[in-house]
Amino acid sequence: MSWSSNDASASSVSPSANPTSFKSLGLRPEITEVLESLGYKEATPIQEKAIPVILEGRDLLGQAQTGTGKTGAFAIPLLNSINVNTKLPQVLVLVPTRELAVQVSEAFQAYAAKLKGLRVVPIYGGQSMPTQLQALRKGAHVVVGTPGRIMDHLRRSTLQLSDLKSLVLDEADEMLKMGFIEDIEWILEHTPMEKQVALFSATMPSAIRKVADTYLKNSEEITIQSRTRTVESIEQKYWFASGAGKTDALVRILEFEQFDAAIIFVRTKNATLELAERLEAEGHACAAMNGDLTQDLRERTINRLKDGGIDIIVATDVAARGLDVERISHVFNYDIPFDTEAYVHRIGRTGRAGRKGTAILFVSSRERGMLRSIEKATRQPIKEFQLPSVKDVTSKRIEVFKKQLMATMRQENLSFYADIIHQLLEEEETASIEEIAAGLCFLAQKESPLVVKEIKSKKKGKSERDHREPPSGRRGGGRRERRRDRHTSRAEPRGRNTEAGMRSYRIEVGRRHGVNPGSIVATIAEKAGIQGKRIGRIELYDKYSTVDLPEGMSRNAFHVLKRAYLSNRPMKISEVK
Repeated sequence: MSWSSNDASASSVSPSANPTSFKSLGLRPEITEVLESLGYKEATPIQEKAIPVILEGRDLLGQAQTGTGKTGAFAIPLLNSINVNTKLPQVLVLVPTRELAVQVSEAFQAYAAKLKGLRVVPIYGGQSMPTQLQALRKGAHVVVGTPGRIMDHLRRSTLQLSDLKSLVLDEADEMLKMGFIEDIEWILEHTPMEKQVALFSATMPSAIRKVADTYLKNSEEITIQSRTRTVESIEQKYWFASGAGKTDALVRILEFEQFDAAIIFVRTKNATLELAERLEAEGHACAAMNGDLTQDLRERTINRLKDGGIDIIVATDVAARGLDVERISHVFNYDIPFDTEAYVHRIGRTGRAGRKGTAILFVSSRERGMLRSIEKATRQPIKEFQLPSVKDVTSKRIEVFKKQLMATMRQENLSFYADIIHQLLEEEETASIEEIAAGLCFLAQKESPLVVKEIKSKKKGKSERDHREPPSGRRGGGRRERRRDRHTSRAEPRGRNTEAGMRSYRIEVGRRHGVNPGSIVATIAEKAGIQGKRIGRIELYDKYSTVDLPEGMSRNAFHVLKRAYLSNRPMKISEVK
């Protein structure tokens, strides 16, 4: 029986004053646990109305704008009834673009994190056919694809839809604009007669109505009245991460931007720890915030941010829920969120109490579709952000250095040091006052160079113009001490040939700090539980050392060593790439 406005129930929904929790919707515990870990405790209006309908196996016609949470509205309930014991697809989602195919696939995978064995396969043009064939041969419970590539696989008989239970048409009006309606109808004709169909569209032109009339049966129609986005007080920018190092770019932006306090969003717990450690090493007062923090520690971290004890928090979505600190002037989306709803929640951490805020989004080439979706959801264009150049940041560092120098000259009693300068001028007749001053400047900035390092592109092998001076201790020509079996002491580093089964690591403790190979072996053995005989070559330099350790060292052991001390100094171990 075909759908018509006479035999379908229709409802228009506005945002509810009392949102529905996911736990009350009858979903599997594995799914509600994941949703809670992602910070999604309450359903959006489209989810509140659509999830029960899809759980009942009924057809659905949903009219909702981008940013209302519609991906979750169909992905969450469809995952609820998938049987992982069969390899053939049970859910097919048709989307207009490859970017949306990737985003919807990632959303399915995120929601299914605790559904063991469940496989989601994106299929779209531009991706190699052998890669897709291999993924389909392994089995796919959910297939998300663009119409053209789905048709290719159906013609080749490499996509079997005999077990298909549900089909979703996402952004149907966009597919209409792109001329895909005939392709969609062709695909629908090649699916089983008995199946559930859900169609989502921001608008409802006559061609979409016709598809609904033909292929939906006894459907529920839901129209969601979109909410106004109040982000006018937030300046939104994006940086196109075209293969360059995201972390190096973030470090540079943080140094150049004038910010009071900032929150940096990442997707995983491990990423909060790793990024926070890197920023601390760069001199930022920073803390990680993730779901593992106790409530007491979380509150203490927030209070430190409020009081100025720290300036940056690196957080996951779930950890940042309810975070309200007025001094947050910047929000960085280091990892792009899965949906626009999360983006709006994230940037809402700034621009509070009538203050202006800045939100900077890192976007990769395959995430451009989400960028467009975010612009639609916020109803604001997002301007491209130009990464501060090497020259810009170097100039700023020099300016800060000059101010520090002048403040020292005004505030400190420097007569003792002035006497040393006079002695030098008398003892070294060829030395000028300018040369001595330049030497002192070099010594003062040696540990924190004024010249910014370049950011290299991983994809194209290109890099910014390198204006760096040779790093301290790497000028070449230094006398090398004699080798002492496998433990070597050197004035200058040279290329390392790491043995098979080993990885090279750097520790920030060297000869000047009184360290020796024996103390390095003893500390690593004690802290990381690695037997001394399994510790490989050790090389000592003036300010740091390198050591070869067995491959497969656990993340826990690595973090223990990162925080360990040697000769009363933090080791700060890092892998040598």
